[in-house]
Amino acid sequence: MKLELDCRKLKESKLENLKQVILENGLHPSFCVIQVGDVDASNTYIRNKINAAKKLNIDYQHIKLGEDVSTEEVIDVIKGLNESSSCDGIFVQLPLPESLDKDAIINSIDVSKDVDGLTDLNIGRLTNKKDCLVACTPKGIMSILENLKVDLKGKKATIISRSSLVGLPLIQLLLQKDMTVCVCHSKTSDLKKETLDSDVLITACGTKRNLITADMVKEGAIVIDVAIIRGEDGKLYGDVDYDEVSKKACYVTPVPGGVGQLTVVSVMENVVLASMKRVRK
Repeated sequence: MKLELDCRKLKESKLENLKQVILENGLHPSFCVIQVGDVDASNTYIRNKINAAKKLNIDYQHIKLGEDVSTEEVIDVIKGLNESSSCDGIFVQLPLPESLDKDAIINSIDVSKDVDGLTDLNIGRLTNKKDCLVACTPKGIMSILENLKVDLKGKKATIISRSSLVGLPLIQLLLQKDMTVCVCHSKTSDLKKETLDSDVLITACGTKRNLITADMVKEGAIVIDVAIIRGEDGKLYGDVDYDEVSKKACYVTPVPGGVGQLTVVSVMENVVLASMKRVRK
Protein backbone atom coordinates (compact mmCIF):
# COMPACT_ATOMS: atom_id res chain seq x y z
CA MET A 1 0.00 0.00 0.00
CA LYS A 2 1.35 3.41 -1.00
CA LEU A 3 1.33 6.20 1.59
CA GLU A 4 0.71 9.82 0.62
CA LEU A 5 2.26 12.83 2.31
CA ASP A 6 3.21 16.17 0.77
CA CYS A 7 5.95 17.62 2.96
CA ARG A 8 5.47 21.11 1.58
CA LYS A 9 1.76 21.07 2.47
CA LEU A 10 2.56 19.63 5.90
CA LYS A 11 5.06 22.45 6.45
CA GLU A 12 2.46 25.11 5.63
CA SER A 13 -0.13 23.44 7.86
CA LYS A 14 2.29 23.27 10.80
CA LEU A 15 3.36 26.88 10.32
CA GLU A 16 -0.29 27.95 10.36
CA ASN A 17 -0.84 26.02 13.61
CA LEU A 18 2.28 27.58 15.07
CA LYS A 19 1.01 31.04 14.17
CA GLN A 20 -2.11 30.34 16.25
CA VAL A 21 0.01 29.18 19.21
CA ILE A 22 1.95 32.46 19.07
CA LEU A 23 -1.23 34.54 18.96
CA GLU A 24 -3.09 32.60 21.65
CA ASN A 25 -0.17 32.85 24.08
CA GLY A 26 0.66 36.49 23.32
CA LEU A 27 4.24 35.60 22.43
CA HIS A 28 6.82 37.77 20.66
CA PRO A 29 9.45 35.16 19.72
CA SER A 30 12.87 36.12 18.43
CA PHE A 31 16.00 34.32 17.31
CA CYS A 32 19.43 34.95 15.85
CA VAL A 33 21.25 33.02 13.13
CA ILE A 34 25.06 33.19 13.25
CA GLN A 35 26.79 32.47 9.96
CA VAL A 36 30.52 32.17 9.39
CA GLY A 37 31.68 32.56 5.79
CA ASP A 38 29.58 32.58 2.67
CA VAL A 39 28.69 29.02 1.63
CA ASP A 40 25.89 28.90 -0.96
CA ALA A 41 24.07 26.04 0.77
CA SER A 42 24.16 27.90 4.09
CA ASN A 43 22.75 31.02 2.43
CA THR A 44 19.82 28.92 1.14
CA TYR A 45 19.14 27.32 4.53
CA ILE A 46 19.23 30.69 6.29
CA ARG A 47 16.93 32.25 3.70
CA ASN A 48 14.42 29.43 4.30
CA LYS A 49 14.49 30.06 8.06
CA ILE A 50 14.04 33.80 7.60
CA ASN A 51 11.12 33.29 5.19
CA ALA A 52 9.41 31.01 7.74
CA ALA A 53 10.03 33.55 10.49
CA LYS A 54 8.45 36.30 8.39
CA LYS A 55 5.31 34.18 7.91
CA LEU A 56 5.02 33.85 11.69
CA ASN A 57 5.98 37.44 12.53
CA ILE A 58 8.94 36.11 14.47
CA ASP A 59 11.74 38.64 14.96
CA TYR A 60 15.09 37.52 13.62
CA GLN A 61 18.67 38.72 13.44
CA HIS A 62 21.30 37.46 11.00
CA ILE A 63 24.89 37.91 12.16
CA LYS A 64 27.38 37.17 9.40
CA LEU A 65 31.04 36.73 10.33
CA GLY A 66 34.09 36.40 8.09
CA GLU A 67 35.92 33.09 7.65
CA ASP A 68 38.96 34.54 9.43
CA VAL A 69 37.03 34.90 12.70
CA SER A 70 38.38 33.00 15.71
CA THR A 71 36.53 30.52 17.91
CA GLU A 72 36.81 32.96 20.82
CA GLU A 73 35.26 35.77 18.77
CA VAL A 74 32.28 33.61 17.79
CA ILE A 75 31.82 32.58 21.42
CA ASP A 76 31.92 36.24 22.49
CA VAL A 77 29.03 36.96 20.08
CA ILE A 78 27.08 34.03 21.53
CA LYS A 79 27.72 35.17 25.11
CA GLY A 80 26.17 38.52 24.28
CA LEU A 81 23.10 36.82 22.84
CA ASN A 82 22.88 34.48 25.86
CA GLU A 83 22.54 37.55 28.08
CA SER A 84 20.12 39.39 25.80
CA SER A 85 16.47 39.45 26.90
CA SER A 86 15.45 40.21 23.31
CA CYS A 87 16.77 36.90 21.94
CA ASP A 88 14.91 33.64 22.61
CA GLY A 89 16.92 31.38 20.36
CA ILE A 90 20.45 31.08 18.94
CA PHE A 91 21.17 29.07 15.82
CA VAL A 92 24.73 28.57 14.54
CA GLN A 93 24.57 27.64 10.87
CA LEU A 94 26.64 24.55 10.10
CA PRO A 95 29.07 23.63 8.69
CA LEU A 96 31.64 25.92 10.26
CA PRO A 97 35.15 26.40 8.82
CA GLU A 98 37.55 23.66 9.96
CA SER A 99 39.68 26.29 11.68
CA LEU A 100 36.95 26.72 14.32
CA ASP A 101 36.17 24.51 17.33
CA LYS A 102 32.59 23.55 16.49
CA ASP A 103 31.91 21.75 19.79
CA ALA A 104 33.14 24.67 21.88
CA ILE A 105 31.01 27.10 19.87
CA ILE A 106 27.83 24.99 20.04
CA ASN A 107 28.23 24.29 23.74
CA SER A 108 28.69 27.98 24.54
CA ILE A 109 24.99 28.49 23.66
CA ASP A 110 22.68 28.76 26.67
CA VAL A 111 20.82 25.44 26.75
CA SER A 112 17.48 27.27 26.96
CA LYS A 113 18.30 29.15 23.72
CA ASP A 114 19.77 26.19 21.83
CA VAL A 115 17.04 26.03 19.18
CA ASP A 116 19.06 23.63 17.02
CA GLY A 117 19.12 21.15 19.94
CA LEU A 118 22.81 20.31 19.51
CA THR A 119 24.41 21.23 22.83
CA ASP A 120 25.70 18.34 24.93
CA LEU A 121 23.13 19.24 27.59
CA ASN A 122 20.14 19.06 25.24
CA ILE A 123 21.34 15.81 23.65
CA GLY A 124 21.95 14.39 27.14
CA ARG A 125 18.47 15.41 28.26
CA LEU A 126 16.98 13.78 25.17
CA THR A 127 18.87 10.56 25.95
CA ASN A 128 17.46 10.58 29.48
CA LYS A 129 13.92 11.46 28.31
CA LYS A 130 14.04 14.87 30.00
CA ASP A 131 12.43 18.07 28.78
CA CYS A 132 14.68 19.58 26.10
CA LEU A 133 14.93 21.30 22.74
CA VAL A 134 15.23 18.50 20.17
CA ALA A 135 17.63 18.62 17.20
CA CYS A 136 15.71 20.03 14.24
CA THR A 137 16.36 17.51 11.45
CA PRO A 138 15.55 14.46 13.62
CA LYS A 139 12.48 16.30 14.93
CA GLY A 140 11.40 16.94 11.33
CA ILE A 141 11.90 13.29 10.44
CA MET A 142 9.70 12.22 13.36
CA SER A 143 7.04 14.68 12.20
CA ILE A 144 6.99 12.96 8.80
CA LEU A 145 6.71 9.50 10.37
CA GLU A 146 3.93 10.61 12.71
CA ASN A 147 1.94 12.16 9.86
CA LEU A 148 2.24 9.00 7.78
CA LYS A 149 0.10 7.50 10.57
CA VAL A 150 1.82 4.12 10.70
CA ASP A 151 2.33 1.97 13.79
CA LEU A 152 6.08 2.12 14.48
CA LYS A 153 6.06 -0.03 17.62
CA GLY A 154 8.32 -3.06 17.27
CA LYS A 155 9.37 -2.18 13.71
CA LYS A 156 13.01 -2.06 12.64
CA ALA A 157 14.53 1.29 11.72
CA THR A 158 17.95 1.60 10.13
CA ILE A 159 19.74 4.94 10.27
CA ILE A 160 22.70 5.52 7.97
CA SER A 161 24.31 8.23 10.08
CA ARG A 162 26.01 8.46 13.44
CA SER A 163 26.41 12.24 13.47
CA SER A 164 25.33 14.47 16.34
CA LEU A 165 23.27 16.42 13.81
CA VAL A 166 21.07 13.50 12.70
CA GLY A 167 21.97 9.99 13.80
CA LEU A 168 22.57 10.30 17.54
CA PRO A 169 19.41 12.28 18.43
CA LEU A 170 17.33 10.20 16.01
CA ILE A 171 18.32 6.97 17.76
CA GLN A 172 16.71 8.25 20.96
CA LEU A 173 13.55 9.51 19.25
CA LEU A 174 12.99 6.20 17.47
CA LEU A 175 13.66 4.20 20.64
CA GLN A 176 11.03 6.32 22.38
CA LYS A 177 8.58 5.01 19.74
CA ASP A 178 9.53 1.44 20.75
CA MET A 179 11.32 0.76 17.48
CA THR A 180 14.30 -1.58 17.09
CA VAL A 181 17.11 0.67 15.88
CA CYS A 182 20.15 -0.24 13.79
CA VAL A 183 22.83 2.37 13.07
CA CYS A 184 25.04 2.06 9.98
CA HIS A 185 28.02 4.13 8.86
CA SER A 186 31.09 4.09 6.61
CA LYS A 187 32.58 1.09 8.45
CA THR A 188 29.44 -1.09 8.23
CA SER A 189 30.53 -4.33 6.54
CA ASP A 190 27.27 -5.26 4.77
CA LEU A 191 25.02 -2.23 4.34
CA LYS A 192 22.59 -3.99 2.02
CA LYS A 193 21.94 -6.74 4.56
CA GLU A 194 20.88 -4.18 7.15
CA THR A 195 18.79 -1.98 4.85
CA LEU A 196 16.92 -4.91 3.29
CA ASP A 197 15.66 -5.91 6.72
CA SER A 198 14.35 -2.44 7.59
CA ASP A 199 10.75 -1.26 7.86
CA VAL A 200 12.00 2.34 8.04
CA LEU A 201 15.23 3.37 6.34
CA ILE A 202 16.70 6.81 7.08
CA THR A 203 19.79 7.84 5.15
CA ALA A 204 21.89 10.97 5.64
CA CYS A 205 25.22 10.34 3.91
CA GLY A 206 25.38 12.86 1.09
CA THR A 207 28.44 11.19 -0.41
CA LYS A 208 27.08 10.11 -3.79
CA ARG A 209 23.85 9.89 -5.78
CA ASN A 210 21.96 6.59 -5.80
CA LEU A 211 23.79 5.21 -2.79
CA ILE A 212 20.49 3.49 -1.93
CA THR A 213 19.10 1.46 -4.82
CA ALA A 214 15.87 -0.54 -5.12
CA ASP A 215 17.61 -3.87 -4.44
CA MET A 216 18.64 -2.52 -1.01
CA VAL A 217 15.10 -1.69 0.10
CA LYS A 218 12.47 -3.94 1.66
CA GLU A 219 9.13 -4.18 -0.15
CA GLY A 220 6.71 -1.71 1.47
CA ALA A 221 9.37 0.11 3.50
CA ILE A 222 9.33 3.79 4.40
CA VAL A 223 12.44 5.57 3.13
CA ILE A 224 13.49 8.98 4.50
CA ASP A 225 16.23 10.71 2.48
CA VAL A 226 18.00 13.45 4.46
CA ALA A 227 20.94 13.98 2.10
CA ILE A 228 21.36 16.86 -0.34
CA ILE A 229 23.77 16.40 -3.23
CA ARG A 230 24.19 18.84 -6.11
CA GLY A 231 24.56 16.92 -9.34
CA GLU A 232 26.68 17.86 -12.34
CA ASP A 233 23.49 19.17 -13.94
CA GLY A 234 23.09 21.66 -11.08
CA LYS A 235 20.01 19.91 -9.70
CA LEU A 236 19.62 18.64 -6.14
CA TYR A 237 19.51 14.92 -5.36
CA GLY A 238 19.60 12.71 -2.27
CA ASP A 239 21.16 9.37 -1.34
CA VAL A 240 18.21 7.45 -2.77
CA ASP A 241 17.50 6.42 -6.36
CA TYR A 242 14.07 7.99 -6.00
CA ASP A 243 12.39 6.78 -9.21
CA GLU A 244 13.34 3.12 -8.73
CA VAL A 245 13.01 2.92 -4.95
CA SER A 246 9.53 4.53 -5.15
CA LYS A 247 8.32 1.50 -7.10
CA LYS A 248 9.18 -0.77 -4.17
CA ALA A 249 8.78 1.37 -1.02
CA CYS A 250 5.41 2.52 0.28
CA TYR A 251 6.79 6.03 0.78
CA VAL A 252 9.98 7.91 -0.13
CA THR A 253 10.71 11.53 0.74
CA PRO A 254 11.71 13.60 -2.28
CA VAL A 255 14.85 15.73 -2.54
CA PRO A 256 14.29 18.63 -2.61
CA GLY A 257 10.88 19.14 -0.99
CA GLY A 258 11.15 16.51 1.73
CA VAL A 259 12.88 16.50 5.11
CA GLY A 260 14.21 20.04 4.68
CA GLN A 261 10.67 21.41 4.74
CA LEU A 262 10.05 19.99 8.21
CA THR A 263 13.51 20.88 9.50
CA VAL A 264 12.66 24.56 8.94
CA VAL A 265 9.38 24.10 10.82
CA SER A 266 11.24 22.42 13.69
CA VAL A 267 13.51 25.45 14.06
CA MET A 268 10.46 27.70 14.36
CA GLU A 269 8.79 25.31 16.81
CA ASN A 270 11.90 25.37 19.00
CA VAL A 271 12.05 29.18 18.89
CA VAL A 272 8.42 29.32 20.02
CA LEU A 273 9.06 26.75 22.78
CA ALA A 274 12.06 28.75 23.99
CA SER A 275 9.98 31.92 23.98
CA MET A 276 7.15 30.24 25.88
CA LYS A 277 9.54 28.94 28.56
CA ARG A 278 11.10 32.39 28.99
CA VAL A 279 7.68 34.00 29.43
CA ARG A 280 6.67 31.41 32.02
CA LYS A 281 9.81 31.84 34.16
